[in-house]
Amino acid sequence: MDLTGNVKNPVLQTATPSGGILTTMPTPDYMIPAVLLEPFSGLTMPSLLEMISIGCQGAMIFGGVIPFIPQYLDIKRSGNADGFSTFVCLNLLIANILRILFWFGRHFELPLLAQSIIMVFTMLALTEICVRVKHKGEIVASKEHKFSDFDRAYFWKWTYFESYVQFTVVFTVLVGLTTWLFLDNMYYVETIGFLAVFAEAMLGAPQFHRNFINKSTHGMSKKMVAMWTCGDCFKTGYFIVRHAPAQFWICGMLQVGIDISIFLQVYCYRNKAAIS
Repeated sequence: MDLTGNVKNPVLQTATPSGGILTTMPTPDYMIPAVLLEPFSGLTMPSLLEMISIGCQGAMIFGGVIPFIPQYLDIKRSGNADGFSTFVCLNLLIANILRILFWFGRHFELPLLAQSIIMVFTMLALTEICVRVKHKGEIVASKEHKFSDFDRAYFWKWTYFESYVQFTVVFTVLVGLTTWLFLDNMYYVETIGFLAVFAEAMLGAPQFHRNFINKSTHGMSKKMVAMWTCGDCFKTGYFIVRHAPAQFWICGMLQVGIDISIFLQVYCYRNKAAIS
């Protein structure tokens, strides 16, 4: 102990057979004993490839919803949802519900399952703001239409958001029960898997049709379509590299083609969009 009261670790000196003196320093008091580190001895720092893989999985989980953020903000800011087709939401709701049910028959990667769950809630949120904005923008209240009316002419054109939720629940329960009954049928499982990715591949089709009818892309978020294209290219490549079922990457290529077609509409209708 020195004059300040601190305990000093003494230097150890040991005589060697040759007559020399071997000086060793003791283990400092602040070093962690080896016995405490033993449970973590098997842990290693993740390699660069592992970190890239984790990053790609995170991009797959959350990347699908990012393109819809600009569209959501545009609708919220402008108070107008006329340029966006809510059938895009219907398309993705059906596609992702089917993909979730497909997972029970043929397990695929968990990031893709998580992406589908997040996308379902995202599409409901986007549908809700479209319905709310349209309802507020009506000067003269139109006739109310509900899911319970079973009017085919107003399918997915209902007045209140509750009807969209009711349809989603009914669809999920009916298809879920059917899947439970035929879960051991390989042909049924592969069919819903194909329908899931094919419906998602046709994501841009309602928007393409709306643009074609209006001969304008006014009100449609160009950022959203750009993110669709980038995300679909990344997703298709991810499917191929990770050896996902063939339905995934085949329909992914179809989806990229539709995205490019919408970009061609932006160019073709650029003058009309500027006037609007």
